[in-house]
Amino acid sequence: MPSQERGSVRTTFLPHRWLRGGHMQTLASFLLPRRIDLPAAEERLIEVEPGIKVRCWCHWQSERQSALTLIVVHGLEGSTDSQYMLGVARNGLAAGMNVVRMNQRNCGGMDHCAPTLYNSSRSGDVAAVARHVVECDGISRFALIGFSMGGNLVLKLAGEWGRNGPAQFRGVAAVCAAMDLAESADALHEARNRIYEYYFLMQLFRRFRRKAKLFPGSFDASRLRGISSLRGFDDRITAHYCGFTGADDYYARAAASNLVDGIAVPALVIHAANDPFIRLRPATRQRILANPNIGYIETEDGGHCAFLGQRNGDEGDDGRWAEREVVECTKSLPSSVRAAWARSIGHATPAWIVP
Repeated sequence: MPSQERGSVRTTFLPHRWLRGGHMQTLASFLLPRRIDLPAAEERLIEVEPGIKVRCWCHWQSERQSALTLIVVHGLEGSTDSQYMLGVARNGLAAGMNVVRMNQRNCGGMDHCAPTLYNSSRSGDVAAVARHVVECDGISRFALIGFSMGGNLVLKLAGEWGRNGPAQFRGVAAVCAAMDLAESADALHEARNRIYEYYFLMQLFRRFRRKAKLFPGSFDASRLRGISSLRGFDDRITAHYCGFTGADDYYARAAASNLVDGIAVPALVIHAANDPFIRLRPATRQRILANPNIGYIETEDGGHCAFLGQRNGDEGDDGRWAEREVVECTKSLPSSVRAAWARSIGHATPAWIVP
């Protein structure tokens, strides 16, 4: 790959003509109704730590062992019912893949199961789900896909695994990954982004109060008093109950940006330059681009996990470009783990190649 191509802005995403701009894309993606019909899924309660289970919904092909399995992880205060999770599932199933939609712990109706909180450091939960489907279902290949906070988790795990991951691990893709947690949390507190921060805080407050009622001896709802920012929540709540000394310690130890240079499988990172609140430091971009296993796509438009574009006319296509892109890029994942990412400017879809 010529060095001058690294860091170039890809123009493969064309936003819908009436939905341009980061805020417009983000809000439209959240508000516009969608209808996604999926076949019935198998419910799995998978133990990620002793006594702690997460709820997953598994869609299997008739030949589940030979089909590539996508393990998909949602973002902050999302769930397996988030629209992008359903969209990826639909696209993956149509492409002949198994799809496992994973709820992070507490999410998807699991608040009552254990006195713990989910956070951006719990990549081990994703590893436990991957291990479960390998051991219990005998799948031969799997790839990880994550959105926003889930994107941080899957990239973090891929970096932690490095060259020592499971033999079945073939690739990872992340959309609008919150890889630089401190910068993104602070961006949420900017005046123009307060609507998003208010939404997240409203959801997090509601969840924490519910946890305090379920486990009154483990959580103290009074700690919420005076919190007016996501950083404040992470400092007073996340860090306090999850083993960190404060928000700065949590952000530093949970950020996937510290581990991307260790990713040793084909990886795809999609980022929108006008994402309202996800920030990537220049140093993080450099680390991404320095890793030959990572294909980096930074579009001019797209907002946060939105990427609402023109429909291409294919059956089932509703213009959600990133949902389609992550599945398209996994279609040709090789059977060998000795794969590298090749990025060709000007091609609508990147290609996986085997050296």
